[in-house]
Amino acid sequence: MRFVGIDPATETGVVALDEDGNPVLEISIIGKGEKEPGGISLKQRMSLENQLFQLLQPDDVVLKEAIANGNKMLITTAKIHGGLELMVIRKGLGLEEVAPTAVKKYVQVTGFKQVDGKSVRLQGDKEKKAAMAAGALKHFGYEHPNNNVVDAFIIAKICEAVYRVRRGEPITDYPKYQQEVIQSFIQPVQKKPKKKTENTNQRRGKPRTAGSRAQNTEQTCLF
Repeated sequence: MRFVGIDPATETGVVALDEDGNPVLEISIIGKGEKEPGGISLKQRMSLENQLFQLLQPDDVVLKEAIANGNKMLITTAKIHGGLELMVIRKGLGLEEVAPTAVKKYVQVTGFKQVDGKSVRLQGDKEKKAAMAAGALKHFGYEHPNNNVVDAFIIAKICEAVYRVRRGEPITDYPKYQQEVIQSFIQPVQKKPKKKTENTNQRRGKPRTAGSRAQNTEQTCLF
């Protein structure tokens, strides 16, 4: 059995941990084929999907990062995510997703840095990736030159933690901020259904009258 973390993108990070939580697969895969300006070609997507399918094993436990809110390349990203999800399912494996914000939270990346005692928002992919690399090093002593692999490693560690807690390991073995991420899988918050508003034909500002608000069209008018 392995714990597999997947960080989907045109360059997809994949990390697999053994039963002791040690990495046995650390790779970043790119689809082969003609490039498509501003996105990913069909041939590249097929190549990316086939590569992932070949990397997966029958007893893997898989966790994939979900699409980030406000993604600027939503259509391309959705195609990549959907194709990779199908490969996991085709392999006969279960699949869960973790929000990008939860991945950051797991290693205490807030999106801000301290400059002269003030909180300043991280700017650009370089700073954001550097913060994730620092978080992985601090929490797990893990380093890798490829940022996609670093993210996939953190996702794999979340996958491992959720698996262990579900099988009786005390959640208190983890820091509080990691407990909150794990708990979101163990006991997901149920969204409250929206209250239905009464649909009436009454015009705004007009007081209600007793009984029916609309005259029966078949009723005879008497004047």
